[in-house]
Amino acid sequence: MQISDSDGVRTVTFDRPDAKNAFTEQAARDLAEAISGTSTDDHDAIVLTGEGDAFSAGGDIEAMAAREETAAESFERVQDTLGQVVESAMTSPVPIVAKVNGDAVGAGLAVTAVSDFAYAAEDATFGCAFVRVGLVPDTGGTFLLPKLVGLRAAKRLAFTADFFDAAEAAELGLINDAVPADELEDTVADLLETLGKRPSETIGLAKRAMHENLGTYWREALEQELLTQSLAYGTPDHEEGVSAFLEGRSPDFS
Repeated sequence: MQISDSDGVRTVTFDRPDAKNAFTEQAARDLAEAISGTSTDDHDAIVLTGEGDAFSAGGDIEAMAAREETAAESFERVQDTLGQVVESAMTSPVPIVAKVNGDAVGAGLAVTAVSDFAYAAEDATFGCAFVRVGLVPDTGGTFLLPKLVGLRAAKRLAFTADFFDAAEAAELGLINDAVPADELEDTVADLLETLGKRPSETIGLAKRAMHENLGTYWREALEQELLTQSLAYGTPDHEEGVSAFLEGRSPDFS
């Protein structure tokens, strides 16, 4: 896994192209660490992408074949690997952008789902393929897919494990948009430029409130919204935003 930082953006590149960037246990731990190692003080966004012609084919099937473990051992392993990826992504205040350069299958699809933004090349193929190897969707799949695409669509994707193209992924709401492969870089760059101009801490608070409120009773959701808004009111970025508006200039957010 390649990790680089430049101009407030952390780029994480899955780099097992010969294996379609399938996740090993160590790769999952490294990804979780790369995400949790960012903060709004230093980063405006995290970009996830793959090397070669795939985003990620999901779990390593060869490693699955070699495992001999009890259900309890499986629980601990998944919790410590892909479970940590979801935990870090859901709690990170930094927006995560999936730049889906190629096929996103199994855990690769789920990582796309847990990202805050996702743009895919038009020729990318998606598949919630867990059932093909006798598994339940993990990496947050059973929780996030119904939220993004609706319950019936999520059941269809998970139960049939049919593959579908990027256009359908966009139509379902799994990704923001499908674009020609040669426009993917510029599409993501435009988003990163926009995010770089926005107040990072405020975005982090908004993300926190949205994630805390997933499935929450409306009164509790309102309390969470009020809490994060009260914190936002006390930030230098709020003061700068108000001053810039009153002075008729562009804000200079931190």
